[in-house]
Amino acid sequence: MSPTILLLLALGLGLAGWLAARARAWTLRRESADGRLSSLPTYHAWYVALWIVLPVLAFVVLWSAIAPGLISQAVLSSPAAADLPAFGFQRQTILNEARAVATGAAPAVFNPQARDLVEPFRDALSYYNTIGIVVTLLIAFLAGTWAFLRLKPDFAARTRVERIVMAILLAASLVAILTTIGILASLIFETVRFFGMVSPIDFLFGTHWGPDPMANPDNPDASRYGAIPLFWGTLFIGAIIAMIVAIPLGLMSAIYLTQYANPKVRSWVKPALEILAGVPTVVYGYFAALTIAPAIRDLAIDLGASNPSSESALAAGLVMGVMIIPFVSSMADDSIAAVPQSMRDGSLAMGATTNETIRRVLVPAALPGIVAGVMLAISRAIGETMIVVMAASTAANLSGNPLESMTTVTVQIVAMLTGEGSFDHPATLSAFALGFVLFMVTLGLNFVALRVVKRYREAYE
Repeated sequence: MSPTILLLLALGLGLAGWLAARARAWTLRRESADGRLSSLPTYHAWYVALWIVLPVLAFVVLWSAIAPGLISQAVLSSPAAADLPAFGFQRQTILNEARAVATGAAPAVFNPQARDLVEPFRDALSYYNTIGIVVTLLIAFLAGTWAFLRLKPDFAARTRVERIVMAILLAASLVAILTTIGILASLIFETVRFFGMVSPIDFLFGTHWGPDPMANPDNPDASRYGAIPLFWGTLFIGAIIAMIVAIPLGLMSAIYLTQYANPKVRSWVKPALEILAGVPTVVYGYFAALTIAPAIRDLAIDLGASNPSSESALAAGLVMGVMIIPFVSSMADDSIAAVPQSMRDGSLAMGATTNETIRRVLVPAALPGIVAGVMLAISRAIGETMIVVMAASTAANLSGNPLESMTTVTVQIVAMLTGEGSFDHPATLSAFALGFVLFMVTLGLNFVALRVVKRYREAYE
């Protein structure tokens, strides 16, 4: 049975419990001596509904995880599965065909051996679906009855409901924390494995990047794993060229929209500017590869450059800068708009011009939000992949010439993890080491942004 059906059943049972508990609360209110309840009838209803829905949802999640294994085990133990091949992949293919026909996802099987397994699958599905429905109803009935019997005129249903909701919110907040911890743990584990094969000194300070997936993993050439060209390419494209474009344009657009534009112009320009943040990066990549990169190459030829490449760090950085303009502009816009109007009026009253007020009052007061927007934009830029692949190539190059092809950390992570590489080879494990370094850099930028915001926000409160 589809988990969706069980979820709908849980919601239906919760609704029934909600209605029954609300009716019971109104009855208790009429029967009480003073005609009052400790909590509103709505809180009694939500108390019973939550006690029905939450245990049922927990069972549905658990049952969805274990039911497929039980069904497969029941089919494999049937006489029809005695002639299945011993090879795991081939056996699983036959089972998947039979399951698809039994569930109605496919009209027929292609493998003759799967035909005899359709009926055992149907029987197992019917049996375990029945178990799932029965247990769902039983859990809902027991939990709902227990909660329903606790309803009394002096029952503090509101307090109990708020505690349950608080526990749900706490669990939701822990998901992000636990996910971050899991990501970091996996990166650390694989990075330690990589550094057991390649010295961290060679990796962090080497100037040549050329991993060989076909080399002997027991004796890798550590000199081929120097990541300095990747770090430089990431910094040069994402934190220098892109920021040279994004910071001035984003900040000036924010100043114009908050200080000079009339409301009608702002209502059109601001949404149009923020649309840039919703454009898929592959579209930016096509634009960079087909329009910006050839234009830069032709301009370089006209200026006398010899053999300029059609893939350059400048093309990728320019388009990346345009892509992250909304990150800078939106944060700066909100920060400038949040500056108290009295500060602006006081500056103008003292004889300062609008230009002087912006430079000496508004921008310093809005500096925390502006810095946070810049840090967010840098974090977004150094994690970009598609634009670099399509406009700056995948060649690791340690150069200060923006007209040459370069690559970034994220591009090499994709290159190392795609294909048929073994996860025990240092070439593949190097992707995790690169990801760990990128994670730490992004985390450091976030800490810097939070520190700046906290420090200057206290000064202007």
